[in-house]
Amino acid sequence: MAESVPVRCPVCRREHLYIPPAYPCRCGAPVSPALLRGGIPVRIAHRVWADSWLTLRCAACGRHDEWPRPELGCPCGALLRLPLAHAPAAGAPPAAEPPSAAVPRDAASRAAARERPDFQPVAIRTARDAVTAAALYLDWLGFERVRPVIETHPAPGVDLRGPEVLARVDPTTSPTGPDAVETLWLHGLNESAVAVCFSLAGYTREARHRADGLRLPLFVLDLTGTPQPVNEAAGELLRTGGPR
Repeated sequence: MAESVPVRCPVCRREHLYIPPAYPCRCGAPVSPALLRGGIPVRIAHRVWADSWLTLRCAACGRHDEWPRPELGCPCGALLRLPLAHAPAAGAPPAAEPPSAAVPRDAASRAAARERPDFQPVAIRTARDAVTAAALYLDWLGFERVRPVIETHPAPGVDLRGPEVLARVDPTTSPTGPDAVETLWLHGLNESAVAVCFSLAGYTREARHRADGLRLPLFVLDLTGTPQPVNEAAGELLRTGGPR
């Protein structure tokens, strides 16, 4: 396991211990980005997909592959990009195929009251990948038969549905706002289902405040496909899991 690195959020000044992700090279060796210890993370206000990937070289076989840049979702709602110890390899050949899985990086996201295997995410390159990652996570939490919404006239703001859960997955580059949170909560209330929100770019302050009042779990998805809880309701859901 890679050594943890202390990271201080520049927004709320809260300090976290971050474990760099280890990505699986095709040769079987783990590949992990080196972080700049003591470096200042940068808040991601608007995600630019071209800047969200870096090229890493496998020390075992020499292969170059593209992997997500290290990111951290702070409970204050800020999405942070972490500084690297070395500049990404320039001019390296891109991966022939996209990675299919990444190893989860945050030990806190693997903690649960019940015994569960480690969550196995999928790297996010497209909006569909984000929906898939959220569905896998809800299944891992214990919700059964979670599927993408494909009805002809789906409920607006609902992307995943299971017998006891509804979820919104926002893959855009702008923070999710309060209207989306409230709409999702209303759908959950009407259907007597747990409502959960996932976002790639985080949430506005108003959205976090509204979700706290409604006890609606908010998660931030990083590009490894690993959700991070950003409010108390999400942390509680992570600890207790779903109804399975």
